[in-house]
Amino acid sequence: MAALRIAVANQKGGTGKTTLTVNLAAGLSRRGETALLDADPQGSARHWARVGGAESDLPPVRGVTASNVKTSIGVAAGECRFVLVDCPPHLQSDALRKVMQSVDLLLIPIQPSPLDLWASIELSAALQEAVGRNPGLRAYMVLNQLDSRNSLSRSMHEALADFEVPVLTNGLARRAAFRSAALEGCSVYGLGRRGASAVQDVEAIIEEVLKS
Repeated sequence: MAALRIAVANQKGGTGKTTLTVNLAAGLSRRGETALLDADPQGSARHWARVGGAESDLPPVRGVTASNVKTSIGVAAGECRFVLVDCPPHLQSDALRKVMQSVDLLLIPIQPSPLDLWASIELSAALQEAVGRNPGLRAYMVLNQLDSRNSLSRSMHEALADFEVPVLTNGLARRAAFRSAALEGCSVYGLGRRGASAVQDVEAIIEEVLKS
């Protein structure tokens, strides 16, 4: 079975890119061998794993650069069932372009705010260029930090309906468990009962992605 290669990217900071990547990797690692590649120069995924140390439930995180990212994805895909890539936060990054040429699926976390909506327009244009080089690339937006009490959160699916990139039905709610997991260097799966609701969010995204 060919590996499923997934990149998580957004050119706007603070969208929860690393949170989504790390927790998806943890959930997918419970289904099969999973590689987590950190292509973000800030190294947030690597730092997250280091905080947890030997007790972390995360798969090993490998740092990659623009010069070796395509090779690293290829090697990981030969060894693992799932490959996750936490991408650089800049659309013009050479590493991000190479990642989008090398993966099957691009997930774009987006928060319920006008700034995130506007920033997504630019990403849609970059995605069209990437699909020209990688015709098999599929992309979905993933709503993050959703709050049922917030009217914009409730209307985000409608607000994004005119974008060319579809939105997953499932997303991540605003939950303290995601922050706790980062502070403790584990995934929400590693929090036990404290992370149960957050795990349900992640599992719903994984199941939707695997069926897409």
